[in-house]
Amino acid sequence: MKLYNTKTGIVIEQNEQFYQYPGNWEQTINDDNIYQKLLSVLPSLKKTDAKSIELLLPCIGAAQELWACGVTYHRSMVGRQEESAAAGGSDFYAKVYEAERPECFFKSTPHRVVGHGAQVRIRKDSQWDVPEPELTLVVTSSGKIIGYTVGNDMSSRSIEGENPLYLPQAKTYDGCAAVGPCVFLTDQPFPADANIELLITRNNRMVFEGSVSVSRIKRSLQELVSFVYRECSFPNGCLIMTGTGIVPGNDFTLKSGDSISIRIDNIGTLVNSVQ
Repeated sequence: MKLYNTKTGIVIEQNEQFYQYPGNWEQTINDDNIYQKLLSVLPSLKKTDAKSIELLLPCIGAAQELWACGVTYHRSMVGRQEESAAAGGSDFYAKVYEAERPECFFKSTPHRVVGHGAQVRIRKDSQWDVPEPELTLVVTSSGKIIGYTVGNDMSSRSIEGENPLYLPQAKTYDGCAAVGPCVFLTDQPFPADANIELLITRNNRMVFEGSVSVSRIKRSLQELVSFVYRECSFPNGCLIMTGTGIVPGNDFTLKSGDSISIRIDNIGTLVNSVQ
């Protein structure tokens, strides 16, 4: 089952049929039992045309936070080591990758997050910028994972590489993240063999592509949630990015006008252009 946050309200997709749901988005994705509730009311809902989901909003509520976890894939650790070697911080990332405690950080408030089809941004004071495609968890206030979406954790590698302490500036700014196009609801664990694919085009020409399996995440998804929730409360739930296993090489940086396409099996494709 998929949920779409549209300007006309919530739209449910089930078995290639679309239904209008009268609920509030923020409350709906902060309900531990929402999957079973929606299954039970689905027969009574009015069907709608698929065109009603064209105008999408981010899959985050107005009072929710977006958090992220880093260095959860081996490739991410290597990428962080490469960019921070000159600053003497490369050893930090190997220690984080092997440590009991994961790297968890606040990514964004809702107003800095965009949805499918909108523009993400690169910082004006950065020279080296990349998207980071990430499986993103939709978590309720109790800490239960009720769904999954596609996330783009925009990142300034030049700023983070100067010093690991600059991570907040490298990660958090207007237009620093995108989530969507929908929330995939399920009462089953997310398939470990699901694939994440990244495609970047420039002037209608492919300039980067890569893929990775969700199974390459070093830690369990619930473990990441447990650390984010350890000393933080989320009355309205939150979204948690789980790290990236696709890092473009040192010779690549995003440019204005680039198109970023991130596809995750079972969820869909998130497409954004760079402002």
